[in-house]
Amino acid sequence: MATEFISMTFPNASTEIDPARDPAIDPAYLARYARTLDDYGFDYTLVPYASSSFDPFTIGATIAAQTRRLKIIVALRPNTLYPTVAAKALATLDQLSGGRVVVHFIAGGSDTEQASEGDFLDKEERYARLDEYIRILRRAWTSAEPFDFDGTYYRFKQFRSAVRPVAGTIPVSVGGSSDAAYRIGGAHADIFGLWGEPLAETREQIARIHAEAARAGRTDRPRIWVTFRPIVAETDELAWAKAHRILDALTANRAKGLSRVPVTAGRPANVGSQRLLAIASRSDVHDRALWYPTVTATNAAGASTALVGSPRTVADALLDYVDLGADLISIRGYDNLNDAIDYGRSVLPLVREGLGQRATETRVEAHDDIRGYA
Repeated sequence: MATEFISMTFPNASTEIDPARDPAIDPAYLARYARTLDDYGFDYTLVPYASSSFDPFTIGATIAAQTRRLKIIVALRPNTLYPTVAAKALATLDQLSGGRVVVHFIAGGSDTEQASEGDFLDKEERYARLDEYIRILRRAWTSAEPFDFDGTYYRFKQFRSAVRPVAGTIPVSVGGSSDAAYRIGGAHADIFGLWGEPLAETREQIARIHAEAARAGRTDRPRIWVTFRPIVAETDELAWAKAHRILDALTANRAKGLSRVPVTAGRPANVGSQRLLAIASRSDVHDRALWYPTVTATNAAGASTALVGSPRTVADALLDYVDLGADLISIRGYDNLNDAIDYGRSVLPLVREGLGQRATETRVEAHDDIRGYA
């Protein structure tokens, strides 16, 4: 399957560098943003979830109505929706969109965030619950007959859904950097999401995921999704100047209490953020163009690693991850709509050009090998 590109949906013009406090949905902005992604060649958009955020199913239905081909990744926390209800909700959206739905599971990296919506399980229990949740969804989507389930976290009798996904099932995505995430994602995920780490660390994570898939008895492997925050300008020099302006804005906004994480916040609880901060402590720049001060400035609040440079530099850096085994590349910036347009115009075409060159070289090598045995 070809390398694909992901963005993230934003329902209004608020950004990390120019934030608004609790902004309302701007329907016109949301529609324009979704159509921009569709028009500029993105394959997916992630509709995120947080305890204080908008409902991702409603946002997803709006995106489906505004686009032709863009796939919608609905972020879902298992504590927020019973799995039989989620199975029908996801399949309903899948039918409405013509089969364009993916579900991305967030087991929950913060005890505080989970508790705010009544979830008091510890991390290991949350991943054990996710294991049951995914198994229930897949059976609900495919079972022609009513079925029972008697697990640790869910119990019901004779459930049957008449709402089926267009292709018979819906791709399942899992993300994380903990042992539990690797184990559950390796066993069940169609897609496994990683934050942007240096090439060496990413290679190690991919190997872990593949090993867990094999340990679970799978003959296939999850597709790998890696996320970056590119900062792009016409030249490398202009891009680095832009990067430092963005860093200054992130730092100032956090000091004013306008960021996701207050200045007084302690060490993040989730392993993924801890890994990012540990890497940031070693060096500001890694590999070709991977920049980590944005991680420190935001206390690693979500995907926060930047790729800095000209469109060619950033495209080459993304191709490095494709060569490692990344099947899906997620890119979103700090000036959300304008960055999506810039990526669509200047970065995605270069990455796709590089992918085409690799495919041609592979075909030539295969042809030469055949001739060598003739």
